[in-house]
Amino acid sequence: MAGNSTRVTFSAAIEVPPAVAAPPREFDAVYDELFPFVWRNVRRLGVPAASLDDVCQEVFVVVHRRLSELDSRASLRPWIYAILRNRVLVFRRGLQRKSPEHRSQQPLVDAELLTDDRSDPHEALSNAESAGIARRLLEELDEDKRTVLMLVEIEEMSVPEVAEATGANLNTTYARLRAARGEFAAAAQRFRAKDGWRMP
Repeated sequence: MAGNSTRVTFSAAIEVPPAVAAPPREFDAVYDELFPFVWRNVRRLGVPAASLDDVCQEVFVVVHRRLSELDSRASLRPWIYAILRNRVLVFRRGLQRKSPEHRSQQPLVDAELLTDDRSDPHEALSNAESAGIARRLLEELDEDKRTVLMLVEIEEMSVPEVAEATGANLNTTYARLRAARGEFAAAAQRFRAKDGWRMP
């Protein structure tokens, strides 16, 4: 009986070391790494140049406030994209309240942001000479499809990351990507047939 008591006391005295957690992210490092990502995507979502800095600042105010809530192992870009998307929606609603007839003078997709040296399934997206045409074709897509296509092809996010970023079902996101690629390719084919444009 005494022996059992000793064993229990000894076992209870043994401390199990806590699991080692990943170090918390530093806001300054997150800002330096992802400011270009935020700026590009705020601009792509149609925020005019005069308001870009303000909207980006609002995004990082939210990031600073909530960064400690994010699991240190979680991917940052989907989380931050969801924040910037919400801030852009707030910005748009503010403009609509001020002027219901307001329409942004910025294109929905900035041609300068489509130039890229990487090879991808849609060469027009990464060729400087065809960027303006690619912008016109992308603007024919609805916003959900355009967003998925650009996050996958330009930002190189995975489809699960895009689903998380946009708050959409994974299967829905895959379907939107397939549809966007198909519609973009069809629009490019029509443009070639009509205007004699040759894809690079």
